[in-house]
Amino acid sequence: MTTRKLGTLTIGQAPRADITPILDAHLPAALPRVHMGVLDGLTREAIETRYAPQPGNATLVSRLLDGSSVVIDKPAVRAVLQEKIDALAAQGCDVVLVLCTGEFHGLEGRAAWLIEPDRIVPPAAAALAGERQVGIVVPLASQIDSEFRKWAGLHRAPICAAASPYRNADETGELIAAARQLRDEGADLLILDCMGFVERHRQIVQEASGLPVILSNALIARLTAEVLQ
Repeated sequence: MTTRKLGTLTIGQAPRADITPILDAHLPAALPRVHMGVLDGLTREAIETRYAPQPGNATLVSRLLDGSSVVIDKPAVRAVLQEKIDALAAQGCDVVLVLCTGEFHGLEGRAAWLIEPDRIVPPAAAALAGERQVGIVVPLASQIDSEFRKWAGLHRAPICAAASPYRNADETGELIAAARQLRDEGADLLILDCMGFVERHRQIVQEASGLPVILSNALIARLTAEVLQ
């Protein structure tokens, strides 16, 4: 299959200056790309009005163009994702890559090849881990409960800790604490389960824990590159 254009879709604002270098390291240099975000063109005030977390709903965290982070309501994001995927396909994108590891059921590529990290990272990690204990780092403590369903394919139930990739002042300390907590609880392999974690986060976690670390966006970038060769 010869593809002509890649579309990336973040739940924040595009382009993602933190993620695009990881994609660029693996994708063909001449590949045309279109970057789109759910929150594109919105002020923080508008985001907080339209996507404010609602009681009882799952939440997501993402990055804005100014580098700051925002916590948003997952159902509200899910409601517009299909529209964004269709918009990328309408711009000629043969492959659409969702830049979020969260679960979004029922999305369709329709005119494009849709790549959803939540369908790829858990089974790939389960195959790599085998019977070993997996530890998972998520951005928000409120996301930990949903991880047990998402990672049900693991041989052993995961152990989880929270550390955000978006709090620059505190993220190193949070990551070190999370990495050591998971190691001390018996983890053999760690997974950074957010597309916002980048290579420097992996290095911090590896050095703090002494364990192998899977960086979700690097894994997805490598596999997406295989589709686009």
